[in-house]
Amino acid sequence: MKFDKKNLAIQILALIGLGLSIKLAFIFHAANFDQYALSSFCSINDFIDCDGAAKTNTAQFLGIPLAWWGIFFYITVLFLSIVNKIKNIRFLKFLEVFKNPNSYIATLGTIAFIVSVILAFISIYKIHKLCILCFVTYFIDLTIAVIAASGLFKNIVKSFKETFFDFIDGAKKYTKTCIVLVLLATAFLTYTGISLKFVPHIKKRNEIAKYRKIKFNPYRVKGNLLGSEKADVVIELYSDYVCPLCYINNIMIHKAVQEFPNIKIIHYNYPFDKECNHYININMHPHACFMSRGAIAAGKQGNYWEMSSLLYENQPKKMEKMLELVEKLNLDKDKFVKDFESDLTTKEIAKTVLRGEELEIDATPTMYINGEQYVGVKPYYELKEILIKHGAKRK
Repeated sequence: MKFDKKNLAIQILALIGLGLSIKLAFIFHAANFDQYALSSFCSINDFIDCDGAAKTNTAQFLGIPLAWWGIFFYITVLFLSIVNKIKNIRFLKFLEVFKNPNSYIATLGTIAFIVSVILAFISIYKIHKLCILCFVTYFIDLTIAVIAASGLFKNIVKSFKETFFDFIDGAKKYTKTCIVLVLLATAFLTYTGISLKFVPHIKKRNEIAKYRKIKFNPYRVKGNLLGSEKADVVIELYSDYVCPLCYINNIMIHKAVQEFPNIKIIHYNYPFDKECNHYININMHPHACFMSRGAIAAGKQGNYWEMSSLLYENQPKKMEKMLELVEKLNLDKDKFVKDFESDLTTKEIAKTVLRGEELEIDATPTMYINGEQYVGVKPYYELKEILIKHGAKRK
């Protein structure tokens, strides 16, 4: 009777944990893949934020969402809690290798709790996001381990030993099956960890992060033409020199031009800076207008695109720093300053800003590829797919 009560308690806790893990799986999906999803009930503020925690890279392990690991763990616990009753069934005779299921539950519960402590530390001190439902499952894991071991300290070591030796005995008895299962599990986790198939948003984030770390544009070109004059694919790009995502996008489009000879980029300055953009309410990127003038002035001397890359990389905010870039490009300083301060430059920026406002652009970078709009920076593999869809051809 005592065993039955203990087993029932484990099953109840496992069912609660399973329900919470399923809920966390839905939260994970909504936070990362549903742009129209409302905030979950456990996203209360900047710190107590289940949605925010679900969006971080730490919400997965080996390419599998932690919520899915939780579902697998609780199903395993439920299975182990009934294995003694089902292993006498004739066609389930192989389950006889599970000699001490409570020890296995205690071992798994303890390991799960140790992992939970690590996750809690990361949550609080690294990502600064607290997931309430996650913390509830952490305590459920500990409670399951304590009940299964009949005490936290007294029998936990014994449980680990029994689990280890039973695993060795089972592996010896069903060696081929064990090897196949281990190989399949290893192959599957290797695939999910490398491909990030189940967490594509993290794959996208990691790909973009690689470009964020690049300190200068290795694909930069000189001149006012980026791409082919007789291009089949035309990219109309609206960007802002202070925008960090535009910096990444600038490197990607330069790389794309080298890979696809039949594309061309036409750039329109759309600074989120009130100095020249009177359509915005918040002055998000001060000095972006200043840098736009620098790019246009350099273009008057035939080197718009190299100056653009230098502006992204150096972020000059004063004329002294701007002229250092002018000198680096061997441009005529006097002509540059004259063109920089010219009314024609002011009118050109005003014209492109008006064009962007008429298109209702509210984020940079925004691209129109053969007329189809794409907002935000894309990972390079996705950008290539889009370009190919519109007719881009590799060399």
